Amino acid sequence: MSGFSVWLSAVRPKTLGLSVSPVLLGSCLAWSEQGELHVLPALAALLAAICIQIGTNLHNDAVDTLKGTDTDDRLGPPRATAQGWLTPASVQRGAAIAFGCAFVLGIYLVIVGGWPILLLGLVSLAAGAAYSGGPRPISASPLGELFVFVFFGLGATVGSYYLQTDRISMPALLSGSMLGFIAAAVLVVNNYRDRRTDAVAGRRTLAVLLPPRASQWEYALLLLAPFLLLWRLWATGVVSWWPLLLVVVAIYLIMQMFTLPVGKVLNQLLAGTARFQLLFSLVFSAALFL
Repeated sequence: MSGFSVWLSAVRPKTLGLSVSPVLLGSCLAWSEQGELHVLPALAALLAAICIQIGTNLHNDAVDTLKGTDTDDRLGPPRATAQGWLTPASVQRGAAIAFGCAFVLGIYLVIVGGWPILLLGLVSLAAGAAYSGGPRPISASPLGELFVFVFFGLGATVGSYYLQTDRISMPALLSGSMLGFIAAAVLVVNNYRDRRTDAVAGRRTLAVLLPPRASQWEYALLLLAPFLLLWRLWATGVVSWWPLLLVVVAIYLIMQMFTLPVGKVLNQLLAGTARFQLLFSLVFSAALFL
């Protein structure tokens, strides 16, 4: 593999939609309400979110290898450091660069949005580093789904909306929650796939602590909950009704979660769930204007 291909693999491009979706939806929601879009803050927020996720992914890649979590029997996609394509030190430097870029972009966003954006940015950077690092990483605890819900759904959506409007609204909170539920479902698939190896490594994710059937039902609830919130926004005239049709896609993914065997085949469901979040965000954003 070329150097570019290795680094592209390390940043996990198939998951980056998780950072794009909330910024897109939050910005479009504000645009639909006030009739204008502040382009530079929206672009800066998008790039900062992507940088934070890249930094988190790289940091996770290096730390899991150093801790011996990623072994030869790993079911997930190959990791750059575990495969020996990159050294943990170089990947950690890459993570530091990504977090640094997010910090620089955050300076501009703080100028635009003030102290609430400063607080959100600092907490996001700290959480990104703590997800895999430290003596008690979030990724190895039962709090992983909550982390993803907050930072890849609620916080990013509401923060993007606030940058455009200088306020927080109920539609923004509900929209962020919808994307947060789907983002958490992505992590459920990941942890469900890895529950055996995670248990051996001493990780205490919900998938390890709960029976396998519980993880399947958790996934189902996380994918169906957004449609309850979407129904409320439709009933109050915020959005058109037709994004509700996406429940068909959600049901298809849920059926896969209940029928696919635990193994590498779940990598396809993980990527499919991440794509579903991006699709949900795109359709919802379009429906705000139609």
